[in-house]
Amino acid sequence: MAILEAQNINYVADGNQILFDCNFSLNKKEIVTISGHSGSGKSTFVKILASLLTQTSGKIYFEDENILDLSPIEYRRQVSYAVQQPTLFGETVYDNLVFPYDIRKQKFDRHHVIKALKTVDLKESDLDKPITSLSGGQKQRVALLRNLIFVPKILILDEVTTGLDCDTKASVHKMIDYYMGNYDLSVLMITHDNEELKHAKKVVYIEDGRIKEGTENE
Repeated sequence: MAILEAQNINYVADGNQILFDCNFSLNKKEIVTISGHSGSGKSTFVKILASLLTQTSGKIYFEDENILDLSPIEYRRQVSYAVQQPTLFGETVYDNLVFPYDIRKQKFDRHHVIKALKTVDLKESDLDKPITSLSGGQKQRVALLRNLIFVPKILILDEVTTGLDCDTKASVHKMIDYYMGNYDLSVLMITHDNEELKHAKKVVYIEDGRIKEGTENE
């Protein structure tokens, strides 16, 4: 059963049509990879799914409800979007991981956060690290954890592994496996990395704004 479904999505910007009648569905606890050439419309499509852009026409349903009828804040908490270039704020890793608690007016759960850090090969002592001392890969892992401290129902990853070294990519996939294995998490990944595509379970291609037939690997 689909947790997220897009029906006949069209998107026009500045008089140019970017997406053409795109249909897509994501099932509960499923991981789907979206690929396509630069400029094909894949990032625009997932931003629409994440409600960061609004389609020109067509409908998107989350758990059988039209997302235009849902609270944008609550929807974005359940359909969490992570970008290629992570943005950290404050001074330390702690400042970033306490943020999800602060906006929900909840007490910081140190034990839960330490457990989460381990899923991406980071340690309790890393909480006190200045963000200026982190490598690019560490920044990406902290940014991803910020999205997962309160586990959403869908995690959208927009080329988050681009430019990362093999060890960091492995940590990201370890994190995905952990959360998909322990929670009802569905994942939608964008990538053009050939190595990532080889190991993807299900791939959907976008070409010139149109969704093409996908492939499934064992």
